[in-house]
Amino acid sequence: MGRQKGEGARSKACPSSSSLAASQLPSSSAAAAVGFGGYVGSSRLDSSLSTQDSTPFLDIDSEVAQHLKRLARKDPSTKLKALASLSALLKQKSGKEIVPIIPQWAFEYKKLLLDYNREVRRATHETMTNLVTAVGRDLAPHLKSLMGPWWFSQFDPSSEVSQAAKHSLQAAFPAQEKRLDALILCTTEIFMYLEENLKLAPQNLSDKAVALDELQEMHQQVISSSLLALATLLDVLVSVQIERPGFENVSTEPKHASKAKATAISFAEKLFSAHKCFLEFLKSQSPAVRSATFSVLRSFIKNIPLAFDDGNMKTLATTVLGAFQEKDPACHSSMWDAILLFLKRFPNSWTTVNVQKSVFDRFWSFIRNGCFGSQQVSYPALVLFLDAIPSKELGDHFFLDFFHNLWAGRNPVHSSIADQLAFFRAFRECFIWGLHNASRFFHSVDSASHFWITLIDNILVKLLWQDYLSSVSSKDQDTDQPLHGKTTETQNVKYSISYFQELGKCIVEILSAIYPLEQDLLSFFSMPFQETCQGLLQKKVITEQPTLNIEPIIRFLSLLDQHAKQKGEAWPLLHLVGPMLAKSFPLVRSLDSTDGVRLLSISVSIFGARKDSEQKLEYFLQVYKETFVPWCLHGHNCGTSARLDLLLALLDDECLSEQWHAVITYAMDLVNSKVGSGSMDSNHLAVLAMLFEKARNEIRRKVGKDSFLRLGSLPDHWQHELLEATAVSVAFSLPPFGTSDAQFVCSVLGGATGGNLDSFVSRKSVVLIFKEVLRKLVSFILDSPFNSVKQAGALFTSVDNCTGLESKNPANVVDMACFVLEIFEGSFFCLRALDEESGLVSSISAAVFIIDWEYRMTLALDDALDDESRKKIKARLDICESAHGYQSKMSNFWKSFSRDVRKGIRSILICTIRSAIFTEDKLDTNKFVSLCCLMVIDVLECLCQDQYEEQNLLDHLLSKGDMWPWWIIPDFNSLKGPAKSDTERVYAYGNYKFVSLIDKLICKLGFHKVNACDDLDTLPLPTKDTTNTEVTSRAWLAAEILCTWKWPEGSAATSFLPLLISFAKSRNYSSYGSFVDSTFNILLDGALVHGENCAQSSLHSWPTLGEDMGDIQEPFLRALVSFLFTLLKENIWGTEKAMILFQLLVNKLFIGEAVDKNCLRILPPILCVLVPTLCQRSIRSSGCTNTDGKPDSLDEKQMQDTIKSWLQRILLFPPLVTGQTGQDREEWFHLVFSCYPLRAMGGVEIMKLDRNIGQEERILLLDLFRKQRHENSRSIAANQLPVVQMLLSKLMVISVCYCWREFDEEDWEFLFFHLRYWIESAVVMMEEVAENVNDAVTEHSSSDNLDLICEELEQIVLVSDLSLINITKNSLISFSFFCGLLELQPTEDTDNLNPLRTKRWDPIKNQILESILRIFFSTGIAEAIAGSYSYEAASIIAASRFYHWSFWESVASSVIKSPPYTRDEAVKSVELWGLSKGPICSLYAILFSSRPIPSLQLAAYAVLSMEPVSKLAIFGEGSARCFDVDSNAYQESGHLDLSTEENIHLMEELSYMIEKLPSDVLDMDLAAEQRVHLFLAWSLLLSHLASLPSLSSPRERLVQYIQNSANPLILDCLFQHLPLDLCLMHVLKKKDGELPNVLSKAATAATCSITTGSILFSVESLWPTGPVEMAALAGAIYGLMLRMLPAYVRGWFSDLRDRSTSSLIESFTRTWCSPPLVANELSLIKTENFTDENFSVSVSKSANEVVATYTKDETGMDLVIRLPASYPFRPVDVDCMRSLGITELKQRKWLMSMMLFVRNQNGALAEAIRIWKRNFDKEFEGVEECPICYSVIHTVNHSLPRLACKTCKHKFHAACLYRWFSTSHKSSCPLCQSPF
Repeated sequence: MGRQKGEGARSKACPSSSSLAASQLPSSSAAAAVGFGGYVGSSRLDSSLSTQDSTPFLDIDSEVAQHLKRLARKDPSTKLKALASLSALLKQKSGKEIVPIIPQWAFEYKKLLLDYNREVRRATHETMTNLVTAVGRDLAPHLKSLMGPWWFSQFDPSSEVSQAAKHSLQAAFPAQEKRLDALILCTTEIFMYLEENLKLAPQNLSDKAVALDELQEMHQQVISSSLLALATLLDVLVSVQIERPGFENVSTEPKHASKAKATAISFAEKLFSAHKCFLEFLKSQSPAVRSATFSVLRSFIKNIPLAFDDGNMKTLATTVLGAFQEKDPACHSSMWDAILLFLKRFPNSWTTVNVQKSVFDRFWSFIRNGCFGSQQVSYPALVLFLDAIPSKELGDHFFLDFFHNLWAGRNPVHSSIADQLAFFRAFRECFIWGLHNASRFFHSVDSASHFWITLIDNILVKLLWQDYLSSVSSKDQDTDQPLHGKTTETQNVKYSISYFQELGKCIVEILSAIYPLEQDLLSFFSMPFQETCQGLLQKKVITEQPTLNIEPIIRFLSLLDQHAKQKGEAWPLLHLVGPMLAKSFPLVRSLDSTDGVRLLSISVSIFGARKDSEQKLEYFLQVYKETFVPWCLHGHNCGTSARLDLLLALLDDECLSEQWHAVITYAMDLVNSKVGSGSMDSNHLAVLAMLFEKARNEIRRKVGKDSFLRLGSLPDHWQHELLEATAVSVAFSLPPFGTSDAQFVCSVLGGATGGNLDSFVSRKSVVLIFKEVLRKLVSFILDSPFNSVKQAGALFTSVDNCTGLESKNPANVVDMACFVLEIFEGSFFCLRALDEESGLVSSISAAVFIIDWEYRMTLALDDALDDESRKKIKARLDICESAHGYQSKMSNFWKSFSRDVRKGIRSILICTIRSAIFTEDKLDTNKFVSLCCLMVIDVLECLCQDQYEEQNLLDHLLSKGDMWPWWIIPDFNSLKGPAKSDTERVYAYGNYKFVSLIDKLICKLGFHKVNACDDLDTLPLPTKDTTNTEVTSRAWLAAEILCTWKWPEGSAATSFLPLLISFAKSRNYSSYGSFVDSTFNILLDGALVHGENCAQSSLHSWPTLGEDMGDIQEPFLRALVSFLFTLLKENIWGTEKAMILFQLLVNKLFIGEAVDKNCLRILPPILCVLVPTLCQRSIRSSGCTNTDGKPDSLDEKQMQDTIKSWLQRILLFPPLVTGQTGQDREEWFHLVFSCYPLRAMGGVEIMKLDRNIGQEERILLLDLFRKQRHENSRSIAANQLPVVQMLLSKLMVISVCYCWREFDEEDWEFLFFHLRYWIESAVVMMEEVAENVNDAVTEHSSSDNLDLICEELEQIVLVSDLSLINITKNSLISFSFFCGLLELQPTEDTDNLNPLRTKRWDPIKNQILESILRIFFSTGIAEAIAGSYSYEAASIIAASRFYHWSFWESVASSVIKSPPYTRDEAVKSVELWGLSKGPICSLYAILFSSRPIPSLQLAAYAVLSMEPVSKLAIFGEGSARCFDVDSNAYQESGHLDLSTEENIHLMEELSYMIEKLPSDVLDMDLAAEQRVHLFLAWSLLLSHLASLPSLSSPRERLVQYIQNSANPLILDCLFQHLPLDLCLMHVLKKKDGELPNVLSKAATAATCSITTGSILFSVESLWPTGPVEMAALAGAIYGLMLRMLPAYVRGWFSDLRDRSTSSLIESFTRTWCSPPLVANELSLIKTENFTDENFSVSVSKSANEVVATYTKDETGMDLVIRLPASYPFRPVDVDCMRSLGITELKQRKWLMSMMLFVRNQNGALAEAIRIWKRNFDKEFEGVEECPICYSVIHTVNHSLPRLACKTCKHKFHAACLYRWFSTSHKSSCPLCQSPF
């Protein structure tokens, strides 16, 4: 653990130790030491502790001795560990065991106290504490040897160390008296120890090699601590008063104190003499040493004054009194103590020094420099220093120099607030001291008076006052911002506000001290003060520029007022302010100076209007009326505000009424002076408005100042009849309005802010004014261009006097609205106070809301307006925008209105919204509904205080009206019929909009609030109008929404039902049970009532009923089925509830013996949803293989019995093929079908049975199937009605699924005949569509009329016979189930007699599959042909498939399962068709469809990526032929030449995506359709590349194409889906925890694609497309690219410029891709058969190495190929282990060629090794190498040198030559330089 010894270690340790020491220095001390090394005093007991003769440790425990030895080490870590161990041992051992070690400990203790490391010193004292605690009194014999260093350590410069030292001393001597006794006992030893320390030199401090800077620092710390210890020891022993910590409370003089005192004085005098009065230490560079020296001198001055004699007095006086040259603030405290005590003890010392040179000059410099930073310490000592200076040294010049120097050192810019306070306190104290002590140094009165005047004039006026005047106004500045000041010394200096505040206080307090001395003295300040004020006022007029210099005067007046109130003094007004006002008023009045008026008004406000009690009230009133009122109310300019302040300031409580009457009378005369001209004087109205606002502030001031009983503290005291009449007149006026009219009315009303509710008119006048406001607002509303806003105007007719104002001029209406809106905004809170007038307040507030809504509607309509329309409505829009801005600003204040007012506002606004929904037709429906939703939410947020008010508002919104609700009556949950008339149909559209509004409200507010009403926690407080506080759920609303089904921007399936489910899952059943039950009952009753309107879904296929509710036309039934389906699917209702509902429905089927036909019609779709849930328990318990059909419960038995009874009933009907109808046959068939559910497992590939049926039921079902085998059924199949065919197709689905084991050959034959017939009919129909599309596009190919061809295409794809689609869908389901049975048959059935085992069905199966493929190709060809014309045309074809989604999913399922030979036959037949697009184009059209169906996309991908289509799907025309080669022959021949002149071309659909699309996709959304298409295109390309034989010509050319033409941005697109940051976090954590889902899927897919070489698994799981699925596909593509195209990926990676991105990508690859990739490469190499006696390969999987050995004749070499951890990003390392008979040049060439082949190989490394080996073979065969790359086989495209120079005959690779020409910029031969 210790450091290295020797000089080397010393040189290394120096900077480290110094920097460590510097970093540990306390900031408060410039030289605080942290440790010492070495020791002082007695020599070591034994120089060699390790020898056998070392006696000191003979009696010491060996373990303790070992730790004591370690204390002598130099390394601080070793010492700290030894001290820690020693402390632990001391705590464990007894005192007697510890006593023997004290001598040795004392020796080490002295050394450790001088250690450089502070932690070592602190740990030493902690060990000392443990030692003295253990030994107790046994320490006494050793105390004298320890006490010296112990006392010295109390003053360690580190506070931590000194505290530890004091703690150890207190542990030894807990009582204060005992500690003092110990000091007295050891006085001699302590002084001796300190004396030795003071004699030390730096080089004597340590016996070990220590750096010089450390030694010097250690020495300074030893000296400073020793001096402080000496000073404190003298104070303790010599002085009776104990001053140091620990000795404060010692009351009696200890024993032997006198002797100790004598000893201390003796030693001290000796030290004082030996160290030449310690003056040398004052020259130390260490501030700590100098400060300690001042402390020692102070102690000697105090305790041993006799040491200062005539011999050293002059020197000491010069040093002490001249100590002001000390610049370190750390020394100033002890310096001042020494100076002040020296002056007190030796007052005659002034005679021994040159006062001016040695003392005052240094003192002036000291204070002129701001005491060098010790303001807090030095400024308080200045007055004490002045008091200690002899009188003869003081005089005028001294004080002037003192104050000027002191002022110069104030540093107002950078000083802290505390320093400023200390400065001004010291300045004030010194100034006042000089005033009060003038008699000490001026013996005559005249001299003293002259001195006072001199100080006031030169210091107070010219320094302080002038500096104060340099400030600027702070009214617009923050208190922390600096102010600009200007003094005689500095200009443009920025001073803080606090500085000027303290400066002003200092001036005021000095003036207060001057006043008692002699009253006339104040005149010497008063005159400059008055001149300053007049000068500022005159300067304002002369410059004609605004000035802010009056602000210092105003602030100064405020300070004077504060001081006068605190001290109760009158001199500020009598001697300063009063004379100033008397002298300034004439000037202010004549100049009309704004600043002057402000000065007057503020002075009056501060000191009062009538301070002279003898002044007559009549005279005051006369002057006020005749002088001030006309002057202050005259004109409207920049000085008006100040004059009005003065006018109000002069108001006196005794005559307030008369004064205010005079003001109002005069003002009204001025206002009405222009009445004859038709309008009032706007300027005077503006003056009045300003006056009332200021008067309102005056009211608040008086209320806050005294009491509301004071005259003028109530608004009633300020009201006046003339004022009321004028205000009402202005409010009722008509346009044109004056510019200040609204401002005047607002100022009279008040209420601009919440605390400004004082009105200057009566309540009656206020009501009149606001009624006029409402009247004008309603006229504006009635003039609106929106019908909904106009109709809202009718809601205000019930208010008195609100109508009748209809202006023919729209401009007048706008002007009036602008006028009253200004009044509303300026008096909003006044309106809020009119609670009794709830109707008026509600109407005005609602009108503002409505105007705001008009603004929003106008903005929504803005896109449809032309410029002319915008100009027309601009003025009106500005008004609406103003209302919108104010309403938004005040949105939080509407709730402060009373309950009645808010209720009235809500009522008007909700009625407005309801009307707007049904009548507004100017706006886009979606925009308008969204706007109405925002309106409702605004009303909720602004006007509802609690949940009950919110529910009441929603009740009002949803209440019954003429046009709402459409289906349900909310009062009784009763039903309404569908629309009967055209008018009702028009209203129905409004109903859709209303439901859309409710849907948006549910999304915004929550289902629980709008529908369930379960958020009401507490009942509201009862009110007088509260009749019913119960709020129930709105089940009727849920039923209404479900019946509406679809509305703008939403539907029940996509928005309402998911919200319902989310609500139910977040609550317990008791919260939502009654709600869903009520909703179900309402819907069931409605379905039963309207069951006669339920058209049977006989033309719809099975089993989409539960998934596609939109096919059900009857609203109640559709709503019921969707509601039930959703609740069961999401497990809101379980099996028990389903059984209850089943029994309920069965019971409703019969009314007595009669069948309820309505119930019979609605039961099938309900049971389709209900039965699967009822069967879940049975399926879970026994699985689908249960054939005994025994029911699991009584309920299930009842259900089976019911179904069997229904089967028996329909067995009585004649066969379907007979075409006979009646007896509700169709309805009963559908009822039975609904009892046999099927469910798709994995799409529609495998149909799973959802019921276990009994044998009896199965026989009944089979009998029903066989009954349809009419002997003429085949011949009449084409003539069957669609209804019959649909029922028969459904019966076949159920029979084949539930009874297939009982089928005989006739049953199968009957089934296949119909399946073939129906599917081939669909083929004919789809091929006809394709042909018609082809003809239409061909006919219009040259036409630009896109709309025409789109219309024609829409007609072509419109399937007229929907029944055929649905029948074919059922046929496909039956066929799919049959195919699944064939696959399962070998494992499930071993009965050779089973009809399915015969081969006779195979041709039929293949024919059906080929027909299905033709349907598939037909729709693709149609889209491809349309896409060749336009994108829109292709979208029409693609969109048509969405109407039959489940049909195309069934087609896709069969296509995917089709065998290769069937696909081949289908492709051939389509090629023979002869349309403009072939089968491959059709597949690409489906794969890259603009409106894709995922299952079709998967089917297209599967066909394109597999044989036999895959070989035709990649390359364009002219390319496929050259790739049709025999791979086996290729590998045997070893032919490698690949001509670069023969280019390949991909299919047009692929090439665009591979080459150009990545650049566009990079900025698209991660789920964009084009991004999916891009990934699918690459998946196809990589899959085909993986299928090609290695080293085959087609593969090489395809790789070359990718290398040259493919856009590498595809890799950037891939990594947009991979969360690389999560990858990095997981790698850094290195935990086995679960990965994030997206990253886990991507990593797994990448690993799987690398391992399997396939990507199909990821494409199959791509749909439905989401972030996880896209990430998985991206990972799979990336993994396969790493396997198939490593060089291509490496090139992309090397081009990345973002280092963080590249590191993240490399981390992902290294973690999840490289390990399986390396393992796969090594496995391929190991299994590769090189079959050559000259070449061998060995693999080491543990080391990821491959050793390739090549021997030829007598030559050979071994190459080692090492794969890096980040393969393929990091280059493969190739090294030569051994070579034989090969020159070094050739060895390097072969090594380089192997490296190039490996690194450039886009494929397996085994291929690169094989090509490298063949390169050698060619070279040995004599084939010339290319002179450019020095290789026979090209390292990239593997071609041979073919291009020969005609001159030198050397052959080159075409690629090498091309690169040579492009880089050299010439076309000459690289060797002979002849033209090539």
